[in-house]
Amino acid sequence: MTRHKVIIDADPGVDDAAAILMALASPEIDVLGLSIVAGNVPLRDTVLNACKIVGLSGRDDVPVHAGATGPLVRDQVFGKYASIGAFDDGLVRAGGIGASSEHAVHFIMRSAREAAKAGDQITVCAIGPMTNIALALIQHPEVASGIRQIVSMGGAFTALGHRTPWAEFNIYADPHAAEAVYRSGVPIVIMPLDMTFQALFTSEHFEQFRAGGEAGNALFNLFSTFDRSDIGRFGRPGGPIHDATTIAWLIRPDLFTGRSAFVGVQVTGLTMGHTYADFYGKMDRPPNATVITEVDEAGFIALLIERIVRYGRNGFGKTAQGG
Repeated sequence: MTRHKVIIDADPGVDDAAAILMALASPEIDVLGLSIVAGNVPLRDTVLNACKIVGLSGRDDVPVHAGATGPLVRDQVFGKYASIGAFDDGLVRAGGIGASSEHAVHFIMRSAREAAKAGDQITVCAIGPMTNIALALIQHPEVASGIRQIVSMGGAFTALGHRTPWAEFNIYADPHAAEAVYRSGVPIVIMPLDMTFQALFTSEHFEQFRAGGEAGNALFNLFSTFDRSDIGRFGRPGGPIHDATTIAWLIRPDLFTGRSAFVGVQVTGLTMGHTYADFYGKMDRPPNATVITEVDEAGFIALLIERIVRYGRNGFGKTAQGG
């Protein structure tokens, strides 16, 4: 079994909650910590939400680090459900977990340097705006040598956007950060809307989360409260859980199909945040990313449910082992 040392860079967020809980339930994933950024909601709320999620998992060995309060350059924008702010205690209870005093950017840099020195690179799962990661790479480019890959949820190529007609939210929220990360030389794996829209979770799937104890019930509450379906766009009931695809890819890459491409971001003008992928070499530039184009819907859904249900096992999540 391959065991990945992972930093999860997130802006929780409902999708982020599923991804984080999935990772913390998976013995294939050694979560070194969470680096939190403003995105779906302001930083104070993303940090509180992250602490609640870690508290639900019982993994008090996993630190939560607060990071960037806003994007590198552009005016700040928040997610579709920004009005929810921090998760209500009725949906997700407080778990007694507090944030670390170490800033998220410093945590990323320190972890990557230690990994490079040990010859054991880390993976960064980027499931929010990539401000923290960009700041680490811009300020100290040598940290790239300690990062094996950045597995990111972001972008849209053929599916167009969901935050705007042309942009996916994580990229739109900080396009300059995304562009810096794409140009960093670190191998990038991209989970775009084109792929995440292929795997739709229905109310019946959410009901299965409830077998996952308190953590599963919290996810059921979140996904039942904030409707993600869009029959007009998807053509059938259900909605995606975008961010969890990054964790699933690390655990079961066989569930996914991808293509190499040079990927860039529009950072100015009306279409700021638009991502483009040169799959056919028209720009005469070497590939800088693997774009995931297809997912085994049934396999991914079953994997996520199975990992969340683990929280319902007697004693699961009460120790630092997490597997």
